[in-house]
Amino acid sequence: MKRVAKPEGKFNVVLEDAPVPAVGPHDVRVRNVRSLISRGSELWRRYIRPEAVDPQIMGYSVAGVVDAVGAEVEGFAPGDRVGVSGPHAQFVVQDSRVASPSEGPKIVRIPDALDFEQATFWPLTTSAVMWIDNDDIQPDDTVVIVGQGLVGSLMLQVARANGQGRLVAVDALPNRCALAAEMEADEVINVSDEDPVARVQELTGGRAADVVIYAVGGRAGLRAFDQAQRMTATGGLLQVVGLYEDDPLPLSSSYIQRKRLIGGALPDSNRVAASTRSLDLLTQGRIATERMVTHRFPYQQAPEAFHFLHDHPEAALGVLITWDNS
Repeated sequence: MKRVAKPEGKFNVVLEDAPVPAVGPHDVRVRNVRSLISRGSELWRRYIRPEAVDPQIMGYSVAGVVDAVGAEVEGFAPGDRVGVSGPHAQFVVQDSRVASPSEGPKIVRIPDALDFEQATFWPLTTSAVMWIDNDDIQPDDTVVIVGQGLVGSLMLQVARANGQGRLVAVDALPNRCALAAEMEADEVINVSDEDPVARVQELTGGRAADVVIYAVGGRAGLRAFDQAQRMTATGGLLQVVGLYEDDPLPLSSSYIQRKRLIGGALPDSNRVAASTRSLDLLTQGRIATERMVTHRFPYQQAPEAFHFLHDHPEAALGVLITWDNS
């Protein structure tokens, strides 16, 4: 089979031959149909790194058809349509067991109403549900989501589906700001045009925001995190979702006083429940995957897909790799 690999060297993503993975007693093997590249982790933790990366962590958002199951697998059978947390490859294998509620499932059957492209968003949407649940947003809260890449947009859409708060989206790219407006953000701030801290102060009558979600990451995140602290009201919550800045985030003691700070999701978060909620939102069309997907590349051009996503943030958002012709 073919799979995406990352040997030594920055930007060195290749397509390589590998054996079709064997199936253990609790495993499900899936023939991949679509896989989604996650810009944050897959570019900043994999693509740009000089070291080689284990092919098993090259991707985690796959949708396809069950090809084979282990002798002790329950609930899955050949021919089932599934979403999988697995790498970019023609065949992927995943353990069918759920280790704990906080870890959640690594493979799920997808409803008939959900197509394979929508299903690739299941892992990220599940995380977005967990992150939003942790924020305990109240009806009158002002919520600022700094960064409108895949993660920030999904968090905006989950919060909107929940009917939670006044939602303010912040980004520097026109295409992402336009999408945030389409996703019914109450306010959209383009940091290329105006000071986001001053604008949030203006929107809140000088109080600042009740909840600020930092969803930028990468090198651009250092300045954005500094701004996020200043956007957060006294008694408010600052949630850190973005990663891979390669430098310590500039946590200011003067800005963070009398504010709460959490990283990602809390340890007791229930990923099983979040997974179910994610599938419901996707099936109901509450997550606009058709607007988030901007480009599709056949698997033979998987390296080009990574290059394009890295080089063209002004155009690329959701980039899919197609593994068959359906």
